Amino acid sequence: MILVDADACPVKEEITRVALRHKCPVRFVANQGLRLPDHPLITMVVVDAGFDAADDAIAEAAGPHSLVITADILLADRCLKSGAVVMDAKGQAFSQASIGAQIATRAIMADLRAGLDGQGIGGQKPFSQKDRSQFLNALENALRKLPRAG
Repeated sequence: MILVDADACPVKEEITRVALRHKCPVRFVANQGLRLPDHPLITMVVVDAGFDAADDAIAEAAGPHSLVITADILLADRCLKSGAVVMDAKGQAFSQASIGAQIATRAIMADLRAGLDGQGIGGQKPFSQKDRSQFLNALENALRKLPRAG
């Protein structure tokens, strides 16, 4: 199963297309409803607007037969601990070996932003066609390797 942290995910259409080709169920989790194709393999879970509600729903469903797509490093860590495969929308895999450093970097950046009193230090680059292509390749590879429940 593919679990998608869907609120700000820029590759929802790509996920749907690839998942249907692989006959793999997809669960999109968000704080509001999304327009998704009407198909038995695609489900939408709308959670309360509470802090981390979507993350909690995804982490609870994640396991060894799951591929989780999220940009949230703390959610990625929770899902890795449950045995899930985790990647971001640019196709970059999270791993047990790298997640600690990523969490530390996130904390440092949060401290830097807080110390600048609202002055920007830049953000991520805009999502590009190259990012989309990398994601599609990574998604295909991950689904081929993902153990199927059953």
